[in-house]
Amino acid sequence: MLEVEGLRVAYGAATALWDVSLAIGTGELVCVVGPNGAGKTTLINAIAGINPIAGGRLAMDGRELNRLGRHQFCDQGIALVPEGRRLFVSMTVRENLELGSYRRQAKVRRAETLEKVLAIFPVLGQRLDSPAGTLSGGQQQMVAIGRALMAKPNLLLLDEPSLGLAPSVVLEMFAVIRAINQDGVAVLLVEQNVAMAMEIARRAYVLEEGRIVAQGSPAELLAQPHIRRAYLGAGSEGAPA
Repeated sequence: MLEVEGLRVAYGAATALWDVSLAIGTGELVCVVGPNGAGKTTLINAIAGINPIAGGRLAMDGRELNRLGRHQFCDQGIALVPEGRRLFVSMTVRENLELGSYRRQAKVRRAETLEKVLAIFPVLGQRLDSPAGTLSGGQQQMVAIGRALMAKPNLLLLDEPSLGLAPSVVLEMFAVIRAINQDGVAVLLVEQNVAMAMEIARRAYVLEEGRIVAQGSPAELLAQPHIRRAYLGAGSEGAPA
């Protein structure tokens, strides 16, 4: 589905990502973990078409994204849930959700998709006419995920979905992410909560200082003490903290 080969992203003269390669298969759930400042958000924003790339290749289902305008990435079936949610807080929940369905393919099935989103997040059905800014942090994250799902994506990009949420809400969010993936949507998850990310991912990449330094299944990575210790916030014994 998604192929990233030798990706390089720079901010002016400063290179943020160096020769990053990864792949996501159809219906797969893959996570990218690493310390603050590793380049995780830069990576996911490049895949979403927000950050221009300085080199390398991006392809979705064999189609070269590099040759498309950045506004066309969504038409290839890619949807992003950005870090910090970035809702239009003065607009209603309904209006925020409907913004996600501006693609022609999604717009014609807007009512059906909205019904599915409200089945995933029933509490939003009670708040459709409320300004998004009046919702709790967890409810706002539901709106952000729902807005992305309204685009009917084949690949969902999630940037730090647990950020700033209470532990009980984090558990709910990860259960939802797993369910979305099990429904056939491929997921690329960027997350600092390593334990939770590794629990639901099929494969993982470790990013540090703009480079992929390790990759494999969660079990393979967690079996390497130096990887756990240096990159996954764990000691030489036990699971990641």
